[in-house]
Amino acid sequence: MHSHSDRDQAWASIEIEARPEQVFHYLRQPAHHAEISGDQSVKAAIFGPTELSNGDRFGMSMKMFGVRYKMTSRVVEFELNHNIAWAHFGGHRWRYTIRELPSGHSLVTETFDLSTSKAPWALRLAGFPKRHEGNITASLENLKRLVEAEA
Repeated sequence: MHSHSDRDQAWASIEIEARPEQVFHYLRQPAHHAEISGDQSVKAAIFGPTELSNGDRFGMSMKMFGVRYKMTSRVVEFELNHNIAWAHFGGHRWRYTIRELPSGHSLVTETFDLSTSKAPWALRLAGFPKRHEGNITASLENLKRLVEAEA
């Protein structure tokens, strides 16, 4: 698996030996996000629905650079079994796109997208989106392992 980035996005794709609805079902549950987190910054779901739908708000306990904080995100893209994305107050998005392969398996693409950010210049100055390439690769590998174990 290779991750890629351009001026506004970092992304990677992985094949998961599970049907798209199985992968989507796993992703739309905030309780699983800490297990998926490639940089281990997501610690736990703290409020919101157990299964996300379009427009839902949910809160996560986070930790970066030794600092604990809470983050509220909103689902901003939602197409059942195919696409889900969320954004927090900064506006940039984390997106998962799922495509069914002829084998019945899923091709999952994760994208960090700062094109919708309220301050894209600040994120670029901090080294994003390229800085997230490794995190995306790790989160997709985590997702693959977790979903395939349940399939």
